[in-house]
Amino acid sequence: MKIEMQVNGEPRTVEASPWKRLLDVLREDLRLTGTKEGCGEGECGACSVILDGEVVNSCLVAAGQCVGRAVTTVEGLAARGDVLHPVQRELVACGGAQCGICTPGIAICAAHVVDRGLVAAALAAGDEAAARAKVRELLAGNICRCTGYQLIVDAVLAAAREAVPGASAAAPAPGGAP
Repeated sequence: MKIEMQVNGEPRTVEASPWKRLLDVLREDLRLTGTKEGCGEGECGACSVILDGEVVNSCLVAAGQCVGRAVTTVEGLAARGDVLHPVQRELVACGGAQCGICTPGIAICAAHVVDRGLVAAALAAGDEAAARAKVRELLAGNICRCTGYQLIVDAVLAAAREAVPGASAAAPAPGGAP
């Protein structure tokens, strides 16, 4: 079947079974290997992508479901290919990326959190504890075995603060209260 979709803002066409997993189409047919397979069962979040503005596990999506839809992978988070998304930059700066298996899925989910302003209200109110709790809740579908999550939460909040006027002035240092 001819599958036409937008991938990272560009029209892409592949010839594949409509039942082939989106994860496999991205990695094998489109050579976008940033998206990783962890469990293959939708439990770990390593394969997370954004499909029409919502985060999904690409291992659970049939390619045929993506015809005419927009997919964003971790490769598509960087603007113009050379300017990292604030979440990507902060994951590096805060040490929130370790072995690399979960990192692309976490970056996708975290970018969704930041871009949608899902912790902006708590940050604007100066409620660090509420912001941390919300980030942990929103990233609960992404399993990481290396970092213990603290540095990931620090990175997401650092990226989110960039979008909230005045929030960075009151921000605690990385490694703040869980």
